[in-house]
Amino acid sequence: MKPTDTSEKELERLIVRHLAGISERASVPPNAVQSPGAVYAPGGYVLGRATDFNRDVALDTVQLLAFLHATQPDAVETLELAHEGIKRTQFLHRLQGEITKRGVVDVLRKGVSHGPVRVDLYRLLPTPGNANAAEAFGRNILSITRQVRYSHDSGNELDLVIFVNGLPVLTFELKNSLTKQTVADAIVQYQSTRNPQELLFQPGRCIAHFAVDDAEVHFCTELRGKASWFLPFNQGWNNGAGNPPNPNGLKTDYLWKQVLAKESLANIIESFAQVVEEQETDAATGRKKKKRKPVFPRFHQLRTVRALLRRTRSDGVGKRYLIQHSAGSGKSNTIAWLAHQLVELRSVADPLAPQFDSIIVITDRRALDTQIARTIKGYDHVASIFGHSDNAQELRDYLRRGRKIIVTTVQKFPFILEEIGDLSGRKFALLIDEAHSSQGGKTTARMHEALSGKTDEEAFEEDATQDAVNTEIEKRIQSRRMLSNASYFAFTATPKNKTLELFGEKTVVGDKVEFRSPEELTYTTKQAIQEGFILDVIAHYTTLDSFYQVAKTVENDPDFDKARALKKIRHYVESHDKAIRRKAEIMVDHFVAQVMGAMKIGGKARAMIVCNGIARAIDYWREVSDYLEQIKSPYKAIVAYSGEFEIGGEKKTEADLNDFPSKEIPDKLRQDPYRFLIVANKFVTGFDEPLLHTMYVDKKLAGVQAVQTLSRLNRAHPQKHDTFVLDFADNAEAVKKAFQDYYRATIQTGETDANKLHDLKADLDDKQVYSWPQVEDLVALYLSGADRDKLDPILDHCVEQYQANLDEDNQVEFKGKAKTFVRSYGFLAAILSYGHPAWEKLSIFLNFLIPKLPAPKEEDLSKGVLESIDIDSYRVEARAALKMAMDDTDATVEVAPVGGGGGKGEPDIDKLSNILKTFNDLFGNIDWKDADKIGKVIAEEIPVRVAQDKAYQNAQANSDRQNAKLEHDKALNRVVLELLSDHTELFKQFSDNPNFKRWLTDMVFDVTYQQNPVNGTRDLEDVRMRALGVVRDRFGVAVVWSQAVDMLLDRLAAGGRNSLGIADLAFFEETSGLSVSHVLFPVLNLLSANDVGILSREFVRVESTNTQQTMSFDEVRLLAQEDREGDDWAERLSIRWTLQDAQRSAHGR
Repeated sequence: MKPTDTSEKELERLIVRHLAGISERASVPPNAVQSPGAVYAPGGYVLGRATDFNRDVALDTVQLLAFLHATQPDAVETLELAHEGIKRTQFLHRLQGEITKRGVVDVLRKGVSHGPVRVDLYRLLPTPGNANAAEAFGRNILSITRQVRYSHDSGNELDLVIFVNGLPVLTFELKNSLTKQTVADAIVQYQSTRNPQELLFQPGRCIAHFAVDDAEVHFCTELRGKASWFLPFNQGWNNGAGNPPNPNGLKTDYLWKQVLAKESLANIIESFAQVVEEQETDAATGRKKKKRKPVFPRFHQLRTVRALLRRTRSDGVGKRYLIQHSAGSGKSNTIAWLAHQLVELRSVADPLAPQFDSIIVITDRRALDTQIARTIKGYDHVASIFGHSDNAQELRDYLRRGRKIIVTTVQKFPFILEEIGDLSGRKFALLIDEAHSSQGGKTTARMHEALSGKTDEEAFEEDATQDAVNTEIEKRIQSRRMLSNASYFAFTATPKNKTLELFGEKTVVGDKVEFRSPEELTYTTKQAIQEGFILDVIAHYTTLDSFYQVAKTVENDPDFDKARALKKIRHYVESHDKAIRRKAEIMVDHFVAQVMGAMKIGGKARAMIVCNGIARAIDYWREVSDYLEQIKSPYKAIVAYSGEFEIGGEKKTEADLNDFPSKEIPDKLRQDPYRFLIVANKFVTGFDEPLLHTMYVDKKLAGVQAVQTLSRLNRAHPQKHDTFVLDFADNAEAVKKAFQDYYRATIQTGETDANKLHDLKADLDDKQVYSWPQVEDLVALYLSGADRDKLDPILDHCVEQYQANLDEDNQVEFKGKAKTFVRSYGFLAAILSYGHPAWEKLSIFLNFLIPKLPAPKEEDLSKGVLESIDIDSYRVEARAALKMAMDDTDATVEVAPVGGGGGKGEPDIDKLSNILKTFNDLFGNIDWKDADKIGKVIAEEIPVRVAQDKAYQNAQANSDRQNAKLEHDKALNRVVLELLSDHTELFKQFSDNPNFKRWLTDMVFDVTYQQNPVNGTRDLEDVRMRALGVVRDRFGVAVVWSQAVDMLLDRLAAGGRNSLGIADLAFFEETSGLSVSHVLFPVLNLLSANDVGILSREFVRVESTNTQQTMSFDEVRLLAQEDREGDDWAERLSIRWTLQDAQRSAHGR
């Protein structure tokens, strides 16, 4: 008895025996044309002969001619292919030329034209029930050939090659661990002995090249010698790399038993494999060039798409699926493959009818919107059914015309609500990218309403009946729920608890309910790291401790709120020009010596500096640029931020500072001399640049933000073997916790208890701020379209009760619980199978009441602390580098909290000397020095002199905070100029150092501004809620209006600027898709109306003499009517909107 053959040859025989039914065959004369019906074996493959491989054209000519004889005999006759000769040779060379030019996938799909004949080279998979197509597909010849000699110049042979109708599609090198050779040896063999210049190995000639042993599978789509990049094609094991033990065979037999099965390989050729064109920028010249890139699915992508198609066909329309795929999983390709195969999906009930009318891909960022659109459109066989909506009109047209695949952002989607037709008879598949941020309660509700066709509200009678109100309430409840005419496919790397409960698969484990992504739809961070698709960004993580000495600069010892004071001092010190400069030097020195000195990524490494705010990012950009120039480094830095930022009294964009357009930042970063990208929030999500190697973090990070920010480094590159993080903000523990949550599968344990809404409602009712008849009356008035002045008396009475009957703590509790109720109901309404009219009514009522409820005034008991201290010294020390190891367990998250309310803490008052001692104990370990006399001038003399300025005093008494700030800044400039002779150093810092000037300006204003009794402390959240109420009254509750309010108020409040202009609106339209004319102008005009008073509006016309003329709105309108023919008056006109004081605005109502 012969012992078991454990050689590599036996692995060959094992694979061939499964696919072709036999592993050896009798000798047949070379080039003999065979009958295709006679060569099929039980596995669906033909066993080819190595001698039939024509090395001149890299084709199995015997199988090719057998297919053509069986399927297109007329073409064989016309082209004279039956016999050897010049005609056959011409056709074979024509075919190999087309494969070289177009790639084997395109040639198989589309065939070739030769002379008068179009020759098909492949028959498509049949649709269910199509017998003729099934017969045609059966005529395809899939063959597997052993020991193929591919070169005229060497005797090298490939272990296996798979052909489709004679065209090579896959090659294999096999190894056997029992003979001490593994998949790594197969990869080396491809890289070192398989010349990429050989015809068979040229780009696009084969779909993929596989390295296989008994434990692992790897593949490469393009051989490039030693630069050939092989990627794992493994199932994964224990949420990590590799393959699970197989009780019935080899760990890798899924490759030939599942992936290479005849129908499976056909599906890969038809729906997955592709050669796409990508635009690359030459790092040396900056020139852009197109490059053809072969694409082949990784195993988890193939498994996920097929599992979703199988589930969707079985489940029908109306189900939800959560796909937890790590960063680096190739999500854009997965979404593209799923989208175009959902188009072809047929329902079980009617095999001829498509399951979906339209596939809508929804992203939450414009960058990803463009990226995914480009990916999907790259698959040319779906380009004709694809639509990428850049504006509302396109999106509306695509939906109405039934365009099959539509890509849009969640911000654009609500634009169509008012004009879209009845779509309730249509069926949709919604592919949601980064579901945790695309599925806010109001956004979800409005999206559902659009696709359900329920946007037309029924007309109310003038004296609306309660039945009409109840009918409308029921409609609103239904519009919040997940649609029955849509299936949801939610992709995310970082699922939050609400995402898990909304889209995850619900299972019962023991006595607990769990929500998670099914295993076949999960690709973990652990697996992605172990497989090398992404790098472990926290493997090399170093924190730095900052040590400072802060001195008291006032003679007395005032009391301050300790916690707030410490926070302010820390921010002041870390933002101080000394600290920024020292840290900038550390960053540059580290990058030059440790990153470039070590030739990371082959000398092409880039670094990102993440800062706490735009002001600090600009400061870093200046200091890094200055230091690079000082040390004569060839490298440069780029700063990135959105919109304009005031620097030295002048507004600057990132393009102004960088001296090139913003859209060129990604390309410029890949080019020399640019090596540093300095950011605050821009580019910390959705930016994939494999050349990013090092990150310097001077910002607090935690949770999803930490994962997304640090993950900018994780993109793989053939020459990238590690990453490095230098953390100045002591984020280590928070970062480890954040990554742990998403290292393996994320599971929510427990289910949201809807009864919590009953409890919240009961608590709110008990406060007796409102009565239920008041709720009923207001809702009826609102839904019937009553005039605005009918609503306010009800709300104002409730506010009166709130102030009269609740003490400060109870006011905080009521308002907090009211906000919690509105937020929680928006989530629960989407997933509950039942509705509760009382909840819907209370939600409507509270949305109007909350903005009217005044926030309890809270005095800042740390005010003035910065005027009382100065920084003496600053230094930084590195701790030991950390190697963070993740716990190898699934992460569990708690149910999103529903109960609870607001609370107000008691300040911890302490002496300044004690606060400084605490601060210096924490952050300083150096000897004290004498305080500089400048500290006393800043703390005592300057504020007094500014406060005595008559123009500033007049502005405080008779104007709002914004105008007072303008007069303050002028007064401060005058005072500092007067100090020039005695304090030259102070004047120089104020003139040359924008960081110091900004700090001094803000500090002195905080100290000297005396609020007029009419000008209360503004609560931006309350202003926002009131603005939302006003806008909803006028325009409805579509999410686009709330987005506009949020964006405008955030911009107005940013950095205390409190005003914006036309340039800001153009920027908003570019970055968010919100139309200036249809959305932003209407919102701004409404909020500027006299009876609203949240904003003030000013028109300024610059005359030819450079003088400015202030104009009213009616004057501008008249000017527009008179000057329709294109005079340049509009170019000389600017509009400025200013945020009014909150309490003053309330009086204006």
